[in-house]
Amino acid sequence: MTVLEAIILGIIQGLTEFLPVSSSGHIVLGEAILNTQSSDNLLFAVMVHLATVLSTMVVFYKDILNTVKGLLKFKWNDEAKFAVNILVSMIPVLFVGLFLKEEVEQFFDGKIAFVGAMLIVTGILLFVTIFATKKLKPLKPMSAFAIGVAQAIAVLPGISRSGSTIATGLLLGINKTDIARFSFLMVVPPIIGIALLDFKEYLESPADHLQSGVSLLAGFIAAFITGLVACKWMIEIVKRGKIQYFAYYCFIVGAIAIVVGLK
Repeated sequence: MTVLEAIILGIIQGLTEFLPVSSSGHIVLGEAILNTQSSDNLLFAVMVHLATVLSTMVVFYKDILNTVKGLLKFKWNDEAKFAVNILVSMIPVLFVGLFLKEEVEQFFDGKIAFVGAMLIVTGILLFVTIFATKKLKPLKPMSAFAIGVAQAIAVLPGISRSGSTIATGLLLGINKTDIARFSFLMVVPPIIGIALLDFKEYLESPADHLQSGVSLLAGFIAAFITGLVACKWMIEIVKRGKIQYFAYYCFIVGAIAIVVGLK
């Protein structure tokens, strides 16, 4: 993977991580279009995801600080409840990471038709939010677990993480602002954990990844900068209740990917 290719893919990641169109799916499609032959596709995906996690932490730094301060009071306050919901939401993706990692990695091997099919599934999820209940309720552990299941399914390329988690939250009746905040912050601990595991493998055999170091850094920086912009944009989109319009994009790109992938 060249530096230019890494920058292009980093920009794709930064924009599509927060927009409900599947960043992992677009990374796979981007690699196919650019015809990249990197042996570190999964490591690159983790690096650019880590970059967008960092951009999330920058955008929501006040929320993160307030949560930490609230936890240090050692009381059952709103911050403690939020932290528990984050922990509960991590259970499904933790299960996938521990027991299904090798199976998931197989889907990152340029399966264009599969990505297209999953983009159409994402489009359906986004479209059905027009039927979301108007009766709002607070976020509780059971809802957090359901949203966590959506996040775990979204490890498949083509299933949008932000799209599936926000759509699930809206269908459950969670407030738009609350579900946007929760969706973007719930991914922080799992991605950091995955990144640490991959860095451990990197340290054990750095020679295997030596040629990709500069490209990984270039992709990281590109994803971080574009992620900052996309994160703020997506928050406003969710508040206005406009995410269903992204369904049409997913349907079109998904259909094209299926046709191309089956040729």
